[in-house]
Amino acid sequence: MMTYKRYNAVVEFDEDAMIFHGEVIGIKDIVTFQGRSPEELKQAFKDSVEDYLEFCRERNEKPDRPFSGHFVVRVDPDIHRSAYVAAKKHGMTLNQFVREAIEEKSLQS
Repeated sequence: MMTYKRYNAVVEFDEDAMIFHGEVIGIKDIVTFQGRSPEELKQAFKDSVEDYLEFCRERNEKPDRPFSGHFVVRVDPDIHRSAYVAAKKHGMTLNQFVREAIEEKSLQS
């Protein structure tokens, strides 16, 4: 995983062509890049993000941003209630409780 200006990218290596291919993830638009070395790949990633941002400026469009930090989770009402009660027992809001649970699970991955 690569990150630049809050944009994330995944990279694959094509052994036959001996080249790295990358794609920015988490946005609707398609932004790709490639390079033959890690250094070249890193620069190509930065250049592609900058080109994307410039393209959006030229078209007077707002660039798609990866993840706002807000999302809706739908759960069974009993789970909602249990999570709320657990949060209160820990002196937290439901939002804090869920955020910590997600962070804890994410670190285990």
